[in-house]
Amino acid sequence: MVKAWAVMAAGRPLEPFEYDPGPLGSEDVEVSVETCGICHSDVSVINDDWGISTYPAVPGHEVIGRVAALGPQAKGLAVGQRVGIGWSAESCMHCPQCLAGDGNLCAENVATIVGHYGGFADRVRAHWQWVFPLPEALDKQTAGPLLCGGTTVFAPFYEYDISPTQHVGIVGIGGLGHLALKFAKAWGCEVTAFTSTDAKAQEARSFGAHHVVNSRDREALRARARTLDFLLVTVNVPLDWPSMVGMLSPRGRMHMVGAVLKPLPVLAMDLISGQRSISGSPTAGPKVIAKMLEFSARHGIAPQTEHFRMDQVNEALEHLKSGNARYRIVLDA
Repeated sequence: MVKAWAVMAAGRPLEPFEYDPGPLGSEDVEVSVETCGICHSDVSVINDDWGISTYPAVPGHEVIGRVAALGPQAKGLAVGQRVGIGWSAESCMHCPQCLAGDGNLCAENVATIVGHYGGFADRVRAHWQWVFPLPEALDKQTAGPLLCGGTTVFAPFYEYDISPTQHVGIVGIGGLGHLALKFAKAWGCEVTAFTSTDAKAQEARSFGAHHVVNSRDREALRARARTLDFLLVTVNVPLDWPSMVGMLSPRGRMHMVGAVLKPLPVLAMDLISGQRSISGSPTAGPKVIAKMLEFSARHGIAPQTEHFRMDQVNEALEHLKSGNARYRIVLDA
């Protein structure tokens, strides 16, 4: 039996839960959990904010652990190897997206925590393609959030071929944003951090920002009109979108990784006149996740974490929801 922490209905506290995982699939991997990060997406699934949750739900999709068992057709891994699991647990392996390395966009992609039991547990399973060897240079105690938060903000730099000569803006200095600053600095870009919390300014600079701007200061935003080649929005709340788009240079792109649930009121002419773009992306496919881990190991990129015991999961979730986490929370199994 797997011992886990589960939520039985939307918005309820998590409680101890046991389940029988059944026989290990031929291509599946069972991982003994050592640490698991808490992502805001876990809160969204707990509360059914997106209308896709199934209960009981075992959250947790930023897993670090060791391979405990391998199906006979699992490839590239060994029992005892330290690995990570992120948002995805499996995909179909045969659609055009999977064949192109974009299994995260597969119509049959199974999220680790939706219709599947996640990593707030002593063990978790996933298809071998979605289980990633952890580079030895990465610390198991802090690496978990890279598997979701890290790959979410790394992927746009890789996918859109962001140049080290470009001026990049990061909106929101939280769990995603502080990692985005680290990646942008290591990428070689000139980096501007946008935060509504002035107290975070010095920390933002320590993470890699060359400039820090208050995101609620409309005049400060307008003063930066047409200066940003790429603007990465990591928050999930509405902003002054016309001012955000106005900061984009000609051919600039505003890219959304924060799940803002309200429409973006943007005039078509604000895009047409500067040939600007607005785009969005989820977490990455297997190839890009592996690249992100390699890049993080090479450049010493790790999230700033706070730690709770697994049995303190409800306290940890309240700390996250309070907005006081600095900047990712990790549960130690």
